[in-house]
Amino acid sequence: MSKCHVRPLLVWMLFWTSMLLTVSNQAKKPNFIIILADDIGWGDLDANQPERKSNNTPNLNLMAEQGLRLTDFHSPASTCSPSRAAILTGRYGLRNGVTHNFAVESVAGLPLSEVTFPQLLQKEGYYTAMIGKWHLGHNGPYSPTKRGFDYYLGIPYSNDMGCTDKPGYNLPKCPPCCYSKLGLPLIENSSIVEQPLDLWSLTDQYESAALKILHNASARGQPFLLYMALAHMHVPLAPAGAASEGVYAASLKEMDSLVGTIKSASDDTEKNNTLIWFTGGGSAKRTTWEGGHRVPAVAYWPGRIPANASSSALLRHAHITRRQL
Repeated sequence: MSKCHVRPLLVWMLFWTSMLLTVSNQAKKPNFIIILADDIGWGDLDANQPERKSNNTPNLNLMAEQGLRLTDFHSPASTCSPSRAAILTGRYGLRNGVTHNFAVESVAGLPLSEVTFPQLLQKEGYYTAMIGKWHLGHNGPYSPTKRGFDYYLGIPYSNDMGCTDKPGYNLPKCPPCCYSKLGLPLIENSSIVEQPLDLWSLTDQYESAALKILHNASARGQPFLLYMALAHMHVPLAPAGAASEGVYAASLKEMDSLVGTIKSASDDTEKNNTLIWFTGGGSAKRTTWEGGHRVPAVAYWPGRIPANASSSALLRHAHITRRQL
């Protein structure tokens, strides 16, 4: 891949981060799709290590070829809640108040004084939807539909923070590591629609909801934000298909297939007016070594972002939705 010069890249980043201030003046407002993988390693993206000749992420590889691959991109933390708080507020944990993970028993969440990216977009007439893991508080005013999202489908915390087996499931076993007596819920807006959820069908449910969101927003002619916080690659891994190559590789392929489906649907409707951003929320848990926070990142926007480009500029989550650090 060709290398972007750092200066043009930063000019583009400033353009992107200033969009929230100028979007109301545009005749046709752009759409945003942010896909956040969980616990994904930098090397899990095949394009980052082509010498390995893996074929686990063909759709993401294609997106990187058609867009911009950032090779020195970092999450603000190696744990879940702080990364999610930073991506939604554009502020470090020490400033937004989220420096540790929220637990099942947590009664609060992302401080209500914090303004989120979707809240700003709502004011500009956007339809805002979230699919996936929230992990920023699940009680009352801390839930997603109270923090800027018109629609939500997902799990309130990590998929190992509650029992995900249904009665009668024997293989593969999917034991929780934290709360063995609690059934992990699947929540739509503010209602539990499944508990305990079937982790093996979760990806299909996310895909179906995402396609419906993209189709309906396009039919209405309304600009949208779709924020997808995937369960992949957080344990327990539960790929729906055969895992002859191993559970981890099968899970990577399942995640990649989901990303490819979302990209194809976007290309079929709003290709030149939609920014798709894929990255990770951290990798190795609770470590400040590079493996804990250096994550893959790909940005795709035909006509706006040059194709087949890469950059080694040092960037982080806050650059996606930066307000004031």
